[in-house]
Amino acid sequence: MLSALQGRVSNRLARHFRAAPHRMPARAPMVSFTFDDAPDSAAGEGAELLEKHGGRGTFYLSGSLIDRPSDHWHGLSNDAIVRLHRSGHEIACHTFSHRCAVDLGAAAMAREIARNQNYFRSIDSSITLENFAYPYGLASVWRKPQLARAYRSARGILPGVNRDVIDLQFLRASPLIDCEIDAAGIDRYFDDAVESGGWLIFYGHDVADRPSPYGCTPHLMRHALEAAEQRGMPIVTVADALRRIGA
Repeated sequence: MLSALQGRVSNRLARHFRAAPHRMPARAPMVSFTFDDAPDSAAGEGAELLEKHGGRGTFYLSGSLIDRPSDHWHGLSNDAIVRLHRSGHEIACHTFSHRCAVDLGAAAMAREIARNQNYFRSIDSSITLENFAYPYGLASVWRKPQLARAYRSARGILPGVNRDVIDLQFLRASPLIDCEIDAAGIDRYFDDAVESGGWLIFYGHDVADRPSPYGCTPHLMRHALEAAEQRGMPIVTVADALRRIGA
């Protein structure tokens, strides 16, 4: 396992080493809502809010966390995953064990990828994991080329709008987390996306009246969804967004 310092250095280098550069088309503002790890409230309240606003989300899941309790929530069930998938939401990939990419060599990452793909395929054979998110938001400069061969994209947690020339293996994402952003901050991100014609991605975890330190209230999520509608921005999954930009 790498030291904490080595992990931070690898993550910082990964920001600047573009494994999959892609130029965004002009004037194509859109937004994606993504959820990490597998809280049951994201598949419940979160998905329901998205569907009410005509959108669908991307759920980056680790097979080892399914239907398991954590300190902050209970993991969603296999049945909930099937419902999400059949309702048009995207099932996407973390590592199976939720280990950091910076802690995995090439062989270990390959095993994590295969195990996660096999797990979700066993739930529903039509589930294909096309996109990846780095657990804990920590990218690895060494694993990026490997992930580029396995996934169309990889998402981090570096805030900002994806614009101009983006790195498909280090997509920017901004927090939809009550303790990190408020309604005014959400509006600023949307205005930036409209002005730049870019792709805004939010990430979060649970959606609850009393969210964890990593989640949001339904009120905050509803504000973000209404902000998208007011600006005429489509609410799309990561997979759909990639198709829109020809990636």
